[in-house]
Amino acid sequence: MKTSDFYFDLPQELIAQVPLEKRDMSRLMVLDKKTGDVEHKIFKDIIEYLDEGDCLVLNDTRVIPARLFGQKDTGANVEFLLLRRIDKDRWQTLVKPGKRAKVGSKFTFGDGELRGEIVDLAEEGTRIIKFSYEGIFEEVLDKLGNMPLPPYITEKLEDRERYQTVYSKHSGSAAAPTAGLHFTENLLKKIKDKGVKIAFITLHVGLGTFRPVKVENINEHKMHSEFYIVSKETADIINETKKNGGKIISVGTTATRALETAASDNGHMKECSGWTDIFIYPGYRFKVIDRLITNFHLPESTLIMLVSALAGRENVLNAYKIAVKEKYRFFSFGDAMFIK
Repeated sequence: MKTSDFYFDLPQELIAQVPLEKRDMSRLMVLDKKTGDVEHKIFKDIIEYLDEGDCLVLNDTRVIPARLFGQKDTGANVEFLLLRRIDKDRWQTLVKPGKRAKVGSKFTFGDGELRGEIVDLAEEGTRIIKFSYEGIFEEVLDKLGNMPLPPYITEKLEDRERYQTVYSKHSGSAAAPTAGLHFTENLLKKIKDKGVKIAFITLHVGLGTFRPVKVENINEHKMHSEFYIVSKETADIINETKKNGGKIISVGTTATRALETAASDNGHMKECSGWTDIFIYPGYRFKVIDRLITNFHLPESTLIMLVSALAGRENVLNAYKIAVKEKYRFFSFGDAMFIK
């Protein structure tokens, strides 16, 4: 299967630059994976498609203000994006421009409250930086860091919390699990009151999810690893739901990747944590999830490949063609799709 099999034409103006005023008022396209039929709804209507006894699985990761602007000891300006924490003070980072970040290079951030030195090189041009600071790193980062919005969003984000889900809990992501941005606390309460179980996993989203596929044969693409945690409580809820004939509805591709990694071949879940580099594309047999809530993704991305694995490539590309025609909003702050 080729990367170009997942291309579609996307007008630039359909890339959402700012979040809607009300999270649950995004548009919702409902795609029937068996027939390819499409319905047009508002996101808060999602409750109509969830039944008593079903289980909604949410990724409760929290985005850290991972973008840092620093100065090299020569005075040159450099931008860092924190990708992954290695230990207490060492991080794997993406540096722009990379040529200014050789091993041994030193940087200051803010008024010197945070200092860093490049101590090693890592894969695909990333760098390992060791930080030094007074006090608690998270507090220093919260003061100096910026939210790591994707490069296709050029507008300034006025409210940091709009790039967090309302249920975000465990800090560690370099990007938001964006399918969850549509939920409000009130909508989640209504879903719960309907008898739908709500379970949480944690997958800290790295840049690997969003990296472009640079090879034509998708089998040659290598995913980056991301850390995930599945609690005993969540594993038990999912196993019980499946046993009783309920549906597992995954909110987002990140939750999907964590669930499909953690499950045994027969779909049984157990408490676990670890790193996943699972790459899901057409031909994959899903072990856990039955349905998926997701946003509209980039052409030729691993995300549209995952969605196509669940709903069929032709169904997905046809739905995307309709979304473009109907002027749905795309990507992180865009509209949603429910695959039933």
